[in-house]
Amino acid sequence: MRWLGRIILKLGGFKLESHFSPEMKNAIIIEAPHTSMWDFVWGRAGLWALGIKCHFLIKKELFFFPLGLILRALGAVPVNRGKDGKGFFDEIINELKSNGNFSLILTPEGTRKRTKNWKKGFYFIATESGKPIFMAWIDYKKKTCGVNKESKLIPTGDYQKDFEKIREFYKDITAKHPEQFTV
Repeated sequence: MRWLGRIILKLGGFKLESHFSPEMKNAIIIEAPHTSMWDFVWGRAGLWALGIKCHFLIKKELFFFPLGLILRALGAVPVNRGKDGKGFFDEIINELKSNGNFSLILTPEGTRKRTKNWKKGFYFIATESGKPIFMAWIDYKKKTCGVNKESKLIPTGDYQKDFEKIREFYKDITAKHPEQFTV
């Protein structure tokens, strides 16, 4: 899949600015900004180009034939939004702890629309599983995307303090729709 990721990025005019770290194979990867469906394409291609098999969460209602087969092949994990959230988080945390080759990519904005506050689930999962957070980005102004060891954050348990580091990291990144992105 590495070759496919590189081809997709090249066709889109994006340059991958990443340096692989083995820890990325078992981590939480947050991707921002998330203002367009294209963000998924470039983000997924970047991770493929790095050789990172990454999973993402998507509502279970989309897992019908044949779309369900495609989603699973891309790394999708179905989410039962009616299920107890704590139970679902526990399943994901256990998977991260027991499977040394399970990375989860999340978009903490939770929507492609402008939002005042990011969701905190990524932080809770990383803290509870003891896994690092890697901050991936897609910058439409510079036509770059990536994730690297410099974007690694070890959660301290102090969300406000750690989120300031996240805010600082993303402050100069340009979204596809800049008016919809805020940290």
